Amino acid sequence: MDESLTIGQLSRRTGVATSALRFYEERGLIHSERTSARHRRFARPVIRRVAFIVFAQRVGLSLEEVGRELARLPVDTVPGRQDWARLSGTWSQRIDERIAELERLKAGLTGCIGCGCLSLDRCRYVNPGDRAAAQGPGPRFWVRAPKHEPPTQER
Repeated sequence: MDESLTIGQLSRRTGVATSALRFYEERGLIHSERTSARHRRFARPVIRRVAFIVFAQRVGLSLEEVGRELARLPVDTVPGRQDWARLSGTWSQRIDERIAELERLKAGLTGCIGCGCLSLDRCRYVNPGDRAAAQGPGPRFWVRAPKHEPPTQER
């Protein structure tokens, strides 16, 4: 019995669109064999690789980072618990940083985010003369290092 999966079967099993699977294959993140009719066939271990890609992206890894991590895994066999533990071991800090960033964003959701628009009549982060612009473009009070809190209102 053939254990390989068509791209449609892999898509249904992983919840990832066939276009994304083709993209992952083009980027070398997953691999398929071709039938004589040039149809893609994926080995069953690819299911776990796709799950890893999806999870890693949700953690915040770029596809380049995902590719580097996947390059450390065996291609034709199912990676074991130790393989996954080794790859995901550094993610805890990254997840904690992301949670802290989201908490800061949630706390400041209705206030000024340091964009320099000067349009709010009551700005929690007073920014006269658009001083935040000197720190660079974008929402400066939120894009700096995660360990810093937004400045308090100056009087």
